[in-house]
Amino acid sequence: MKLKAVIFDLDGVIVDSVPVHFKAWKKMFSEFGKEFSFEDYKEKVDGIPRMSGARAILTDLPQEELAKAAEKKQNYFLEFLEKEGVRVYESTLNLIQQLKQEQIKVAVISSSKNCLPVLKKLGIDNLFQVIITGHDIKRGKPEPDVFLQAAEKLGLPVSECIVFEDAVLGVEAAKRGNFRCVGVDRYRSPSRLAKADLVVNDLSEVNLEQLRKL
Repeated sequence: MKLKAVIFDLDGVIVDSVPVHFKAWKKMFSEFGKEFSFEDYKEKVDGIPRMSGARAILTDLPQEELAKAAEKKQNYFLEFLEKEGVRVYESTLNLIQQLKQEQIKVAVISSSKNCLPVLKKLGIDNLFQVIITGHDIKRGKPEPDVFLQAAEKLGLPVSECIVFEDAVLGVEAAKRGNFRCVGVDRYRSPSRLAKADLVVNDLSEVNLEQLRKL
């Protein structure tokens, strides 16, 4: 099959928002007396919907209290986003421009409901034919729904799309959906993303020929 679209995860692939998310989670969990390390973030919270992330650590809270905790995290994230902003990975933007020049469609997905505000704040929301956010899905990663929905909106079969993901659960979700997947290893720990078809440290290491061979 010919490569016709690339689906990018937002956090950690297009933007370096992980420090802001981690800071917001850590502050919220500390109010519940929970220690929260960066390892906890990577393994339990990264890339999944906010309620699922809250539930992964606050395992003994009833649903109503869990929702309040998740909302606190959201408020902290928006506060830190406004104060500190997030950095865009220029290598990712370069690849997106190359893809568009080759008439290859690009989509962005995120389990976060903050996806559109982040894209608009950075002025890059117009780069994508399809944007799928946490508002659009009922089941988060590792379920493949977010990727399948992106492919459907692109009007393409899974076999003509490639997914870029940096999170363990994101790679698992892509493979569950039968997508070819490039793992973006931001933590210099490639074994985390071993289920991906190709693992790179940064998208500057990727070219169109490689993607077409996948």
